[in-house]
Amino acid sequence: MFGRAPKKSDNTKYYEILGVPKSASQDDLKKAYRKAAIKNHPDKGGDPEKFKELAQAYEVLSDPEKREIYDQYGEDALKEGMGGGGSHVDPFDIFSSFFGPSFGGGGGSSRGRRQRRGEDVVHPLKVSLEDLYNGTSKKLSLSRNVICSKCKGKGSKSGASMRCPGCQGSGMKVTIRQLGPSMIQQMQQPCNECKGTGESINEKDRCPGCKGEKVIQEKKVLEVHVEKGMQHNQKITFPGEADEAPDTVTGDIVFVLQQKDHSKFKRKGEDLFYEHTLSLTEALCGFQFVLTHLDNRQLLIKSDPGEVVKPGKPPFFLIDLNSHFCNCICNPCLLNLSRPIQGD
Repeated sequence: MFGRAPKKSDNTKYYEILGVPKSASQDDLKKAYRKAAIKNHPDKGGDPEKFKELAQAYEVLSDPEKREIYDQYGEDALKEGMGGGGSHVDPFDIFSSFFGPSFGGGGGSSRGRRQRRGEDVVHPLKVSLEDLYNGTSKKLSLSRNVICSKCKGKGSKSGASMRCPGCQGSGMKVTIRQLGPSMIQQMQQPCNECKGTGESINEKDRCPGCKGEKVIQEKKVLEVHVEKGMQHNQKITFPGEADEAPDTVTGDIVFVLQQKDHSKFKRKGEDLFYEHTLSLTEALCGFQFVLTHLDNRQLLIKSDPGEVVKPGKPPFFLIDLNSHFCNCICNPCLLNLSRPIQGD
């Protein structure tokens, strides 16, 4: 097939990458690759370059024909095309063949990313104390990314894509910063050329709908139902309504209730408290006043005839309304200021 025998080159590198001797069996190769691949997987904080080297070494040594060529002539012979060794090896495809597509996601392989979950989108939602007591509904308009319907998330008219030249298909780039003498910092971040997909699309083949982005923006109106009795920082979740992305399980939109301060009422757990200032005359001779509740009911608050109010810290004190935050609206009776009654 060849006019002359290929020149011999290094034939120990792949064994050293996997950490096995040249006499290693297929089982030894599998064990070595499995252990090293988990340790160096990019999604687990490993080194992307090392991860690719492990896949390349295992792909060659696990194939008897390629291994024989490598043992005789070395790496250069494979690069020249002997044994088909010059083809691109996707490290995430090899990893998925061991652990399945759902293990740890993946950077460059669509199969490796299929079960990857998108990020949740969290929005604070300000609500009044009246909203939490009575319940309410709020309609909110949000923008999110959805899969382009024209190209079905491929990004191209033909459905074809190429390996990103910026990250060599890994979806990640490693940058090194010099912090000082003999001190460097290595950072791993998504490739900005392919936005972490590991793929690039020919300019002329890009989908006219999404311009090769694979997703388009749409506006969606969500109606958030705040139930009676909900609390500050309680979460309301809309499953699968976050940004869509190809080969990714869509995350959730989460609204976190943020209670606004009320000018009169304070909430403590499931109870309401109201602070009211009495004059000395009212404290000694009796008092009454009308309190407007959170549901706009008018409550008459009064002391017993002839009873002197003895607050702990005059002239301020708390009236326990005993209006519990439950799934119904309670009906407190007229309250005695000095001896608060227990509500239902």
